[in-house]
Amino acid sequence: MSTIAYTAIGRRKEAVAKVKLQPGTGELTVNEKPGELYFQYNSQYLNDLRAPLTTLGLVNDYDIHVTASGGGVKGQTDAVKLAVARAVCNMASEKRATLKPEGYLTRDYRAKERKKYGLKKARK
Repeated sequence: MSTIAYTAIGRRKEAVAKVKLQPGTGELTVNEKPGELYFQYNSQYLNDLRAPLTTLGLVNDYDIHVTASGGGVKGQTDAVKLAVARAVCNMASEKRATLKPEGYLTRDYRAKERKKYGLKKARK
């Protein structure tokens, strides 16, 4: 018996998150660890990455399985948020109209600026 799973990838700075949404009870696992433990019990991070599902009222309907790498905890949180929103759009394209105005489908393209020749840092 195979269950339906919706996958998507999100990126932010150096962080990359691969998300798999499966019908379930709202459980969050990140790199085979409970999500609360991985994100250090920080309620802001946990609320941020579940925000697309909260907007649609689907928080307790889907389990979120994440493989995250690179960057820091905040960058990974934003990458997971984008990936969850993309996975929901893969699930049902009519939900895109609700998520797009909230900004959940917009990738934040800002990244660290490179150091320039003759300078000590990127701009000084």
